[in-house]
Amino acid sequence: MRTRRPANATVPRTPPLSSAPRLLRALRLVLALAAAGAAHAGTEAPVASLPMPAQVLPLVPLPAHLTRGEGVLRLASGAVIAVPAGDRGARRAASFLAAMAWRDHHLRLQVREGSSGAIVLRRDARTAADPKGAYELAVTPAGVTLQARDDAGLLYAGVSLWQLFDANANANANANADDARAGVDVPVLRIVDQPRFGWRGLMLDVVRHFAPLDELKALVDQMALHKLNVLHLHLSDDQGWRLEIKRYPDLTRIGGWRTPPGGEPARYGGFYTQAQMRELVAYAAERQITVVPELDMPGHAQAAVAAYPRLGVDIGDGPGRNPRPAVAVDYGVNPYLYNADESTLRFIEQVMDEVMAVFPSPFIHVGGDEAIKDQWKASPSVQARIRALGLANEEALQSWFIGRIGRYLESRGRRLIGWDEILEGGLPAGASVMSWRGTEGAVAAANLGHDVVLAPAGSLYLDNLQSARDDEPEGRLAQLPIEKVHAFEAMPAGLDADRAKHVLGLEAALWTEYMPSRRHREHAIFPRLAAVAEVAWSPAALRDWRGFVPRLALQRARYLRQGVNAADSAFAVQFDIDGGPAGMLAAGQAPVRLGNQLGYGQIRYTLDGSDPGPASPGLGADGQPLIVTLPARVRATAFDAAGRPLAAVREQRFDTATLLTRASNQLQACPSGEMGLRVPLRTEATDWAPVFNVNLLDACWIYPRARLDGVQGIAVDAGRLARNYGLAQDAVKVVQHPARTPAGELEVRQGDCTGPLLASLPLPAGSAPQAFTLKAPLPPLTGVQDLCLRFTAPIHGPLYAIDAARLLAAEPARP
Repeated sequence: MRTRRPANATVPRTPPLSSAPRLLRALRLVLALAAAGAAHAGTEAPVASLPMPAQVLPLVPLPAHLTRGEGVLRLASGAVIAVPAGDRGARRAASFLAAMAWRDHHLRLQVREGSSGAIVLRRDARTAADPKGAYELAVTPAGVTLQARDDAGLLYAGVSLWQLFDANANANANANADDARAGVDVPVLRIVDQPRFGWRGLMLDVVRHFAPLDELKALVDQMALHKLNVLHLHLSDDQGWRLEIKRYPDLTRIGGWRTPPGGEPARYGGFYTQAQMRELVAYAAERQITVVPELDMPGHAQAAVAAYPRLGVDIGDGPGRNPRPAVAVDYGVNPYLYNADESTLRFIEQVMDEVMAVFPSPFIHVGGDEAIKDQWKASPSVQARIRALGLANEEALQSWFIGRIGRYLESRGRRLIGWDEILEGGLPAGASVMSWRGTEGAVAAANLGHDVVLAPAGSLYLDNLQSARDDEPEGRLAQLPIEKVHAFEAMPAGLDADRAKHVLGLEAALWTEYMPSRRHREHAIFPRLAAVAEVAWSPAALRDWRGFVPRLALQRARYLRQGVNAADSAFAVQFDIDGGPAGMLAAGQAPVRLGNQLGYGQIRYTLDGSDPGPASPGLGADGQPLIVTLPARVRATAFDAAGRPLAAVREQRFDTATLLTRASNQLQACPSGEMGLRVPLRTEATDWAPVFNVNLLDACWIYPRARLDGVQGIAVDAGRLARNYGLAQDAVKVVQHPARTPAGELEVRQGDCTGPLLASLPLPAGSAPQAFTLKAPLPPLTGVQDLCLRFTAPIHGPLYAIDAARLLAAEPARP
C-alpha cells in the first residue's frame, strides 16, 4: 500500500552569503516557551502527542542562558549596525548578519563604524577563560547589543539575533514582503551563551558522489547558521580521488573518474583544484568553520592505486605483480591497500605537503578504517617488511604505518586524527580518534590520554533513513529519526572525570554512496542537522525534546524560505489501518489513524481529492481514528498553530487494488540474514524514484498477512540492479537459491519459504539495469497467509529487487 506525495517542484537556490565571522559569550539559560495552544493530531503508536505552543523563541541550538523581558524592539530597514573602528572581525560578523537579514527578510541593515546604532557590536575581553564562540546578546526597547571576546562569538551572536527575527512568525504567519521590509519585531531579552563542545562537525563524503564548490559553500553557510565549526571533507576512497595534487597529476586525471556499472555515463566523477579548495577554506574561515581534509589510508586506496599501481600491494613475483585496477565502482569494503614501502610512504608525505599547504587545519584526517589485510597477508614483500620492522602482524603494521604518518604531520605542526580502527595494533602517540563504531573506541582512546571526537554510526550517520516511509529516497535501511539524533549524548558514560577533557566534541557524517544529487544530500542532512547542532552546543541539562519540536517546526520554515531541500519525513502524515489491510478488505471499512513521527501539529484532511487547508476537517486531540469506507481517497497534512503546513500533502487511496499491494518498504526481509539498503535503479541516477529495498545477503522477502480470498494472480514490479557492493569477508554469507533456468526465477511460495511453490516467474535475460513487471496466475487460496517472494538468479550476476508486489483480485462477474 503506497502513500503518495506530490512531486517536488524545483526549489530555487539561494546564492551563498558573501561574508561573515562570529559572536559573544555565555553562562546559563532559562528558555520560556509560552503555554500550549491548539492540541493536535493522532500519531504513530510509539510517539506521544506534543502540544503546539502559541509562541516559541525560534532559537536552534538552544542557548545556555536566556531571560525574557517585556515588549519588543522594532528593527526597520535602514537601521545601522555599528562596529568598532578598524575591527575587521566585527565588520565581517555585521556584514554576515546584514546579508542574512536582506536575504531572508528583505530587511536592509547598514554596517558602519562607530559606537551607536540600532545594533551595536562590541568586544569584551573580561573573561578570557570563556570558550571560543561565547557571546552575550541583549535586546532592549532602545536597541540591540552583541558582545564577545572573539570573532566566533560575534558571528554566533549575530546568528541568534537573525533567528529572533522570526520570533513573531506565529503572530504574522501571513505577513507579506512589504511587511517584512517595514521591519521585524525582536523580543526584549538577554542571552548569555557558549558552546558545550569545541568540535561541532559535519563530514561530507565527496568521493562516492562529487559535490560542486557552490554546494559546499551553501553547506558552509548553513553550518554557520547552526553554529557548527568543522567541515570534514572525505576526499579519497576506492571510488575516486577528489583533490588536485600537482606533483602527482594522475591522482585526479585517472583516479578522479570512474565508469559506472552499465557503462553510462562513460566518465563520472570530478575533482577540486587546489585554488578551489583554498577559496572554500577562506570562505569557511570567515564563517568560523575549519575545513579538515581526509585522505584514507592504508585501506580504501583503490583510486590511488589505479592512478599509480606501484603504490599497491604486489601479488607475486616478477613482471605484472602490480596490475592496475580500475577506479572502483563497488561500494562497501574493497581489498586494495597501500604497500608499506619507503617509496610509498614518501609519496604520502609529499601528498601531505600539498594538502597542508591548502588546508591550515590543525588536524589532518588519515582514515584508517576498514583496511582488510588480505592483500598484506598474501604479499611476500609486505610479509618481509613486517619481519624487517620486527612487528607481530598486519595490525601492528597498520599501527606503524599510521604512526609514521602521524610523526610526519607532527613535525609539520599538525595533528593526526583517524577512525577508531587506528586503535587496533596500538594507538600511535599523539593520534586522535574519531569513534564511529559506537562510543567504546572513544572511551578507550580517552582513557589512554588521546583526544576523541564522537561520530557513532547508529546516532550520527545521516545516510541512515529518517523513516520507514515509502516516499523516502535511497539510503541505509537502519533508521535514524531526528529524535534519536537529538537524544545522543556525546560525553560517554563511564569516562573518568579527569579524562572527559579529551572529548573534543562530535560530528555527524553523510556518506554518499546513495546520495547522488544535491537534493538527496540536503534531504539527508536537514533537518537532522538542527538536532546535531543542539547536541553539540547546548548544555546537556537543558536538552528537552518537547521544547525542541516546536522550534524545529520554525526551523523547517527557514529551510523552505532559503531553498534548502529539507526532509519533511518527521512531520509527514502516516496512514495506519487498525487491523491492517486484510481486515479492511474483509469488512469494507476500518478505522484509520492519521499521525506523524513527531506526534506534532493539527492534522487536517479531505476526502474529495482537494488539498487540505487550515479550515479542513481535523482530528480531535484524543487521536480518535477516521472511519474510512472503501473506496476512498484521503489527503492530509499537519498544520502548526498559525495554520502553516508542516509537510507536503500526502495521499492514501483505500480500494481493493491498493490494499492488495505491498511496496518495497512494506515487505519483510527473510530471516536468513539481512544487510539492508534502499537503492535506485541505476547507481548514478538522480531521480527520486524508483527506489528498492534490497537485502545484499538474500534476495528474499515476505509479503505479510496477504488476504487471499478472491485472488487469482500476482504482479511484481521488479528491478534488475547492478551488484556493485564490496562485501569483503561477508561475501560468503550471500545466499544462492536453486534456479531452474540460466537467468533464474522469481518464486512465490505459500507461508514461509519452505511452503508450496505457487508460481515461478522466469527472469528476463540481460545484465543492464532494467525495470520490469512479472505476472503469473495463482491457484485458488483462502484466508490470511504470508507469501514468500525470492529470486533464484545467480549471485555473481545482477541484483534483483522488488518495487511493489500486487495481488490481483478476480474481476467481478458481468451481468
